[in-house]
Amino acid sequence: MPSSSQPSDHRARQRQGLEIPHGLCRRCVRALSRRLRDLPGVVSFEIDASAGRVWINGDVDPVVAQEAVRDLSEMTARATCADGCTHATPAVHGLESAGTTTPTTPASNDQRATGPSRRKPELRGRIGWVVAASLATGLVAALFLVAVPFVPGEESAVTGAVLCGFALGWAMLAVLSVRFTHQPQRWAAAPALFMGLGGVLLLGFGSSAHRVLDWVWPPALLALAIWMLVRAHRQLRSRNGRILLYPVIGFLAVAAIGGTYQTVGAAADARAYPMPGQLVDVGGHRLHIHCTGSGSPTVILEPGQGGASSDSGWVAPTLARDSTVCVYDRAGRGWSDPADGPQDATRIAADLHTLLERAQVPGPYVLAGHSSGGLYVQTFAANYPDQVAGLVLLDSTAPKPGPALPTRTQSYDVLGRVSAVFSAVAHLGAGRLIVQGSYGSLPPHFRGEARANASTAPYLASWIEEFVAANTSMQQAAALTNLDDKPLVVVTADTGNAAGWEQAQDKMATLSTNSSHRVAKDTTHATLLHDETDAAQASQAIHDVLRSVRTGSPLAQQ
Repeated sequence: MPSSSQPSDHRARQRQGLEIPHGLCRRCVRALSRRLRDLPGVVSFEIDASAGRVWINGDVDPVVAQEAVRDLSEMTARATCADGCTHATPAVHGLESAGTTTPTTPASNDQRATGPSRRKPELRGRIGWVVAASLATGLVAALFLVAVPFVPGEESAVTGAVLCGFALGWAMLAVLSVRFTHQPQRWAAAPALFMGLGGVLLLGFGSSAHRVLDWVWPPALLALAIWMLVRAHRQLRSRNGRILLYPVIGFLAVAAIGGTYQTVGAAADARAYPMPGQLVDVGGHRLHIHCTGSGSPTVILEPGQGGASSDSGWVAPTLARDSTVCVYDRAGRGWSDPADGPQDATRIAADLHTLLERAQVPGPYVLAGHSSGGLYVQTFAANYPDQVAGLVLLDSTAPKPGPALPTRTQSYDVLGRVSAVFSAVAHLGAGRLIVQGSYGSLPPHFRGEARANASTAPYLASWIEEFVAANTSMQQAAALTNLDDKPLVVVTADTGNAAGWEQAQDKMATLSTNSSHRVAKDTTHATLLHDETDAAQASQAIHDVLRSVRTGSPLAQQ
């Protein structure tokens, strides 16, 4: 039986006829009825499921009417409804318009057959493929722009290039869906404009724009993601298209929430942990140094890879009771500025030498290096021997003799760009979440400082830089072959060491004729600096070197 909806009035109305799949079940008829009732200008309609035809009376846009029927056709082609009807997607032959007023009673079969000539079907693509192609294009464009030489390798520029690539993908979705499908997604122009504008600002103004945008983009992106979700839900009726788009929109929302968490957290950290020392220009960037205590020689503490001045929270205050002790942050760490170029041992040692000179910290110094920091103090001793009074190696990474590797290579530039991409993740709050479980054994204030500094993008970038240059740093540190009789203490943790680690520590102890190799009981590589009890053994080793320097006596053997 035909399903119809008749109004109470008998106004003249335009009549349109459209084909629908034959033999629709009741569920599909109800779905079509709901869609037709929502169309603007509909006065009445009749659905004849057995004949595969729907008649619409009223002032209805023909294109809108076609869309409503086509949606039903696509739905029945994709799935089998609960009542059991299954259809192939039929060709929608177009619409019939009487062009004059007609009565509301349904037209006879003869009238339907002799109506005006139908339009030829318009070929249209599938929206799911358009969504997939657009998202893939955005990803490929982002990767391409990151790799091109004319985009600087700085984090702000690389982030801007990624945003421009994604903007291209959203723009393609807006254009191609209008041009080649019956489900235009014009809303996609909004994220294209948002990301494109942000990318251009980052490419043009660099880190200065980053600082401003950090407060703008998270709430703006969250509002945009919610709006995108609503628009996609209303206008995208392809299940495959939704499967592709919804996770992307969800990721944008999560990124916006994470960005808000990071920006607010960083602002709170800046108030809670002001810089304790001073910034000194070392040539193109500034390094933070903080000296406490009094007495000579001055002790310089060099933390390991990923470490900063806050890592010395147990050792520095202990040493400051009877000597001058200085902690500093390498480039990109703590309160120091990022630096251009590779962060290998030679570059780090040169920066430290310039920093001490311009900060007017008198030498010679007792240098204490933990982990990879041991490589840096050994390189300092090799390049500036007159500035070294003694050395302490705290579970230090061992040098690796061999020919010096080039510091500027094509592979290094690629890794630098990759590190810039990964460091940008810190702006989404990922680093802040991860470090909440770290540095737990440091004193409370230093723990807060360490977590705050380790959650930033420059910190992550500098960590990757040092990791990439690790092999070069090991070879550069091998330049130190003799400390003569300058006091040297090598402290080795006794837990968690790799095979051959203690033998390498023994070899480093032979650098001086006045040396001592000590195995710290019940310590690990990290706790030697971060745990109060274990750090006391590191402090004692530095005290012993200070005493040897001051008195000229040999180190006591343990």
